Amino acid sequence: MNLSSLSRPSRRSLLAAGGALGVGAVTAPSAAAHEGGKRVRTGFDRLAGDGYRALAGQRVGVVTNPTGITADVRHIVDVMHADDRVDLVAVFGPEHGFRGTAQAGGSEGRYDDPATGLPVYDTYLKSGQPLADVFTASGVDTVVFDIQDAGARFYTYIWTLYDCMVAAELAGKRFVVLDRPNPVTGRAALGPVLDRAFATFVGREPIAQAHGMTVAELALLFNGEFLARPVALETVRMSGWKRSDFFDATGLPWVPPSPNMPTPDTALVYPGTCLFEGTNLSEGRGTTRPFELLGAEGIDRRWAEAANALGLPGVRFREAYFAPTFSKFQGKTVGGVQVQVHDRVAFDPVRTGIGLLVSAKRAWSGFSWRPDNWIDKLTGSTRVRTLIDAGADTDEVVGAWGADLAAFRAVRREYLLYR
Repeated sequence: MNLSSLSRPSRRSLLAAGGALGVGAVTAPSAAAHEGGKRVRTGFDRLAGDGYRALAGQRVGVVTNPTGITADVRHIVDVMHADDRVDLVAVFGPEHGFRGTAQAGGSEGRYDDPATGLPVYDTYLKSGQPLADVFTASGVDTVVFDIQDAGARFYTYIWTLYDCMVAAELAGKRFVVLDRPNPVTGRAALGPVLDRAFATFVGREPIAQAHGMTVAELALLFNGEFLARPVALETVRMSGWKRSDFFDATGLPWVPPSPNMPTPDTALVYPGTCLFEGTNLSEGRGTTRPFELLGAEGIDRRWAEAANALGLPGVRFREAYFAPTFSKFQGKTVGGVQVQVHDRVAFDPVRTGIGLLVSAKRAWSGFSWRPDNWIDKLTGSTRVRTLIDAGADTDEVVGAWGADLAAFRAVRREYLLYR
């Protein structure tokens, strides 16, 4: 078993300055395994294959949701509960809940899981000492995190990870992260970097909008750069995963990590088209293609024409009409575009999202930002909104975050576990 314990000085000042960093302690590479015909083995697969030695003698609680599954689609909580080698005593549910029954902005609350009898605690919207108190009350010694991420800064599970790390340190608990693939590859970090003045649950710390990291890599980054006091952290890395792998190359089953992330195709566009949550346009919630369908009443073919004229790499835009069953424009027919990615290697989701915002504002006179300026929380500053309002084109907006992104990339590089 290859575990990685992080114990090294903080380099926050270098992050702010964009300086190059020295190599830190990371898990040593291991040979890829091919059990059951699957090329990639997740952190949980490798933990179980090692007889749970990393959890021996510990009372264990697991932060997870429906994505915490094995290659044969059994939930890890059910598997561990049935195994005498693990003393599993609690489950902690994030946004949408442990069993995934809640929509966006909701959770399942505190209950006993009918399948296992285990107490399930709600972590959603809890952080700091209140969340530490939950860990203390649960009686666990070690908190294990196993949730499939989607690869975007504003996908809240990575901030559940962050908040749980902070709380585990406050409560004096060990913290173990079981790694899973970034479904849209780990090739590069893209997009604006958060300004801490705009920190919320859709972005606690200054990372890029598309971070290009796995959850274990993010945990190492959080611990080394952002936590005031590092938690006792161990990571269990995958075997067989490469940074260039899209999810369909892993051989792993896909479980929607949230109700509006039904397929890996959704995850591919999400780091860019989620920005439409900050506008008066529908981002496709309430349709079968959320974040791929975008539109509003009054939009016609001119938006698709304007978007295609941008010549964005790897993507085309189809004139589309749809009627959301919930969320914005519920029950109304709206016009807009369907995002059609034809070359996912060339595709840049953040540039695409910016191009769509720029072209929507120019093609439709009804365009507006959400009154609460939610777009600033999603992009991490006022810069994107103010530049677009001032008439900037796609290249000008994308170019505005270049220095910040370069600084983040330099820091990110030192926490990467895979080639």
